[in-house]
Amino acid sequence: MGFIDEIKARAKESKKVIVLPETEDERTYNAAEQVLKEGTADIILVGNTDQINEMSAGHDLTGAKIVDPATCNKTEAYIEKLVELRQKKGMTKEQATEILMSNFLYYGVMMVKMGDADGMVSGACHSTADTLRPCLQILKTKPGTKLVSAFFVVVVPDCELGEKGTFIFSDAGLEQNPDPEKLAAIAASSAESFELLVQAQPKVAMISHSTKGSAKHADVDKVVEATRLAKEANPDLLLDGELQVDAAIVPEIGESKAPGSKVAGYANVLCFPDLDAGNSGYKLVQRLAKAEAYGPITQGIAKPVNDLSRGCSAEDIAGVVAITVVQAQAN
Repeated sequence: MGFIDEIKARAKESKKVIVLPETEDERTYNAAEQVLKEGTADIILVGNTDQINEMSAGHDLTGAKIVDPATCNKTEAYIEKLVELRQKKGMTKEQATEILMSNFLYYGVMMVKMGDADGMVSGACHSTADTLRPCLQILKTKPGTKLVSAFFVVVVPDCELGEKGTFIFSDAGLEQNPDPEKLAAIAASSAESFELLVQAQPKVAMISHSTKGSAKHADVDKVVEATRLAKEANPDLLLDGELQVDAAIVPEIGESKAPGSKVAGYANVLCFPDLDAGNSGYKLVQRLAKAEAYGPITQGIAKPVNDLSRGCSAEDIAGVVAITVVQAQAN
């Protein structure tokens, strides 16, 4: 059974309610139909009822719930709560009403905040910033977490590297150029996410263009310091750096370049030094190795809300919905 099949099987064990707010996109309905057929989640579609009924014609959405902000009896409570949460930023009732009536991503996040849904998946036709802004404003960060970051689960076919071809690439979707403290926090969160989703021991490599001092540069210094901080804060975590990608994942190269390391050659969590490296890395593997890539999956938010690549398919959305369910189960 592959990674996403195992995730879906776990999702079915304790289904959660997931909001899909992008009801202007055909892929949402294809994904919702698949999710409902597979039984991995209960689905809420947010939007104008007439528009949803028109666009979903031909899809079997039996069991899905349609929530129209204009007619829902909970909208007023959501407006009041949004004003309460954002009043220090000058939010008025009129502004809150306008936001929730016109921006269904905000409405979906309010449903999660108020306990009427367990998670949300968005991003097929919205930017990462648009998807995550309401989460950061309304849900805030998870207790004990220093920042919100994003990763991809990358599953490479016919590959024995990593965890039988499964890796986490982080941060590959959100933090542009994290400093050492942030990079260390991303590494710790990514290890936790790997353990939750893959159910295997994380082995974290702090990625660089240098391995153990082979190059000198301020960028290398950042990764070295992040490695030190991450080890100090997580002494029981298998983590090492700085490592080049080949030294991180190929056993014979790891042994040659970083002898004695318990991570080099066997890493399954790749913590990249910046967003350029992480995002480019996962897309290269996805396209050239024909790997499955699920994400960007967020970590560090109080409740699970996950982003999508705007190039995603309906199958990708259904996969991320199942991942969101598993995250919600852990919550």
